[in-house]
Amino acid sequence: LQFLYFIAGDQKANMTFVATTNPATMQELPDKVAMTASEEVPAIFKKAREAQLTWRKMSFKQRAKCCYKIKSYLAANAERGAKIISESNGKTLADALQTEILPCLMAIDWYASSAEKVLGPKSIGGGHLLFANKSNTVQHVPVGVVGIISPWNYPFSIPFGEVIMGLMAGNSVLLKVATESVLVGQFIEECILAGELPDGLFKHVVLRGSQCSKLMFENGINKIFFTGSVPVGKTLMKDASETLTPLSLELGGNDPAVVLEDADLERASNGILWAGFQNAGQSCGGVERVYVAKKIYDKFLALMVAKTTALKHGDPTTTDADIGAISTKKQKVVVEEHLQDAVAKGATIAAQSTAVGDTSKGLFVPATLITNATDDMLIMKEETFGPIIPLVPFETVDDAIKMANDSDLALTSSVWTENTKLGREVAERIETGITTLNDHLYTHGCAETPWGGWKLSGLGRTHGEQGLHEMSNAKAINYEMLPSKLIPRDIWWFPQTGTVSGMLGAINFVAPRSIGDRISGLVATLSFAAPKMFVPWTVDSSIQSSNLPWVFAQIAKLGVLVGIPVAASYYYKQTA
Repeated sequence: LQFLYFIAGDQKANMTFVATTNPATMQELPDKVAMTASEEVPAIFKKAREAQLTWRKMSFKQRAKCCYKIKSYLAANAERGAKIISESNGKTLADALQTEILPCLMAIDWYASSAEKVLGPKSIGGGHLLFANKSNTVQHVPVGVVGIISPWNYPFSIPFGEVIMGLMAGNSVLLKVATESVLVGQFIEECILAGELPDGLFKHVVLRGSQCSKLMFENGINKIFFTGSVPVGKTLMKDASETLTPLSLELGGNDPAVVLEDADLERASNGILWAGFQNAGQSCGGVERVYVAKKIYDKFLALMVAKTTALKHGDPTTTDADIGAISTKKQKVVVEEHLQDAVAKGATIAAQSTAVGDTSKGLFVPATLITNATDDMLIMKEETFGPIIPLVPFETVDDAIKMANDSDLALTSSVWTENTKLGREVAERIETGITTLNDHLYTHGCAETPWGGWKLSGLGRTHGEQGLHEMSNAKAINYEMLPSKLIPRDIWWFPQTGTVSGMLGAINFVAPRSIGDRISGLVATLSFAAPKMFVPWTVDSSIQSSNLPWVFAQIAKLGVLVGIPVAASYYYKQTA
């Protein structure tokens, strides 16, 4: 929509605004957000880089202090924030509070208290006796300017957690949310700015998707965190390859739940119902396929039918509705196509939720339980991203694992059993980045738990130690333990005279076939290394490069006598 506004009282200019619609009512929301002009982006990057230079020098405690201010502001505005989320996304107010606001408050606590421990310098000892004089420190330095491109299904919690991660790691952050949820993006900016950060360190940019990534690459973004579809993720990878810009991609899931015959059916039915229908089924880590042991299938189905029927979908602002609306028209079409495809191919609708209030104007799809689902149906092959749960019986655990792994997506999964040992064994065989026992769709709310998958579900991780590491570059600093005056040369440096026999001795010491090889290898190595390491390389006798006495080399040779029992002990430890 085009709107007229005034600059400096007398200049007129056209500015583009984004208008958004409440998916539960299909009414336009009153507030509008101005688009970011592409001409502004270079200046935004310049400010972000300048601010980041200041921010990265601040201690973790100073950064945490700013984040706690953000936390206080969010807590004080939680109800208003939930309303903004609900009106933009279609989820219920309860859902917005419990899956968007509350986890973010907890996330601030974890990142603020854990970032220093995770990202602080760490010493690494030498890996072998031959490198006994070497030591390493690994540092995690900020990436720089981080871009976050987030989706509409969790318009607050997905980007907010990543913003806090990026800030605590010492980065500046540019956030681009889905067009459908720009009002949520505006609320995020409001919260972040309450932290009193350096000017320009964080910016919510309102750009079209393809335009955003193009401008980010053109202006030298240091890393992009993207959550969205597989096709867009692949396009980003192609574009990023031109500059080798690193990416973290979370591209969805077709997540299985496996219910073993000893599962507690009450908990399993409640948990799977939640994980499949919460947020109107629009969760990357939600249940999309359910495999149930044949022995308990009928009992489990009866529970699921009764509970699905008892659920209510409707106006998300009321306390009566369990499930809100689908977030976009396009997604509603996809969900309905998947359901129609399943029914046409022989699936049965076993139960659906009950509508409350007038659902005729909004983007509502009833929670739907499906039986007689087969592998050729879209609801089994693809990510439906809607409130549909298909139940499929299985004969053996091996059959269940094979069916669970029959997907090109691998984000999350769950195993339901009273036998923890068996559950862990099955979990280890399921090909997903996250597998939970007797629960599903909660780990994204655990800031300490890494989030992400493999196959077409993407690459990289957010959350937890791995997420903080993704927001940084690892840098190793290697240094000598002894002063340089004592060791003028390493054994592999020039000149190469005698190096072959010395290296063969070292190989015998490192990979001996017997204790004799170990001892002879040590003798040969020290005999070669001592004069080379401790005696200066004098090319011109008239040039005195060091006053290190020759006696150091002789003392080093005496180390052979000490080294023989050490070598023998080391050999027996290695071969024990």
